Amino acid sequence: MMRIFLTGFAATAIALGAIGILPSDPAAIAAEGTVQAPAPAYDPPDGATSRTAVLAGGCFWGVQGVFSHVKGVTAAVSGYSGGARATAAYETVSGGDTGHAESVQITYDPRIVSYGSLLRIYFSVVADPTQLNRQGPDQGTQYRGALFPTTPEQTQVARAYLSQLDKAGLWSAPIVTRIEPFKGFYPAETYHQDFLARHPRYPYILVNDLPKVAALKRLYPQSWREQPVLVNARG
Repeated sequence: MMRIFLTGFAATAIALGAIGILPSDPAAIAAEGTVQAPAPAYDPPDGATSRTAVLAGGCFWGVQGVFSHVKGVTAAVSGYSGGARATAAYETVSGGDTGHAESVQITYDPRIVSYGSLLRIYFSVVADPTQLNRQGPDQGTQYRGALFPTTPEQTQVARAYLSQLDKAGLWSAPIVTRIEPFKGFYPAETYHQDFLARHPRYPYILVNDLPKVAALKRLYPQSWREQPVLVNARG
């Protein structure tokens, strides 16, 4: 199932891309829903050398693409979370009735980047938390925004941060992103891994995802890493 493209500007961008005049600067394409979320008020130190976080925020191409550029992240893998192992396949998940969300498993060093900092980036540039069962042009429960904490401590940080954001009133609509039980993570097919890095001129990536990467670099330069960490190093 191919990604659904936006109408209006996106359709124009795709048409321009077809004749080779699509803007090369991703900053020229506005990232919808981009905000600068506040630093988490509750984000206790974690002395472990490695943790994993699982986040869902629409198409996993862009989620993986953003977090692959974050300092302290040692791996970012596209996959599925929320459903059963037996249904963790792209064509099945695309039906929208498996319980899975397209997700990214982020392995990180909490001494360099905290779980709370990952959530701050997520809510700032990755996903619009006011969109229910969709993100941008993609619709369905498989594109919902969801946090899947993998430890009790992550659950506490996530709950505190959602409460903090609710009170901050950064968005004009209610936050619908939810914390969901972590039932497992299942890596997506090889062709989905590092999709943004391997296909930066793909129209969907140009319109929907490169602006998010540009926003990460602009809003959080202290967290920016120029060379992304890749699943398939030879891409």
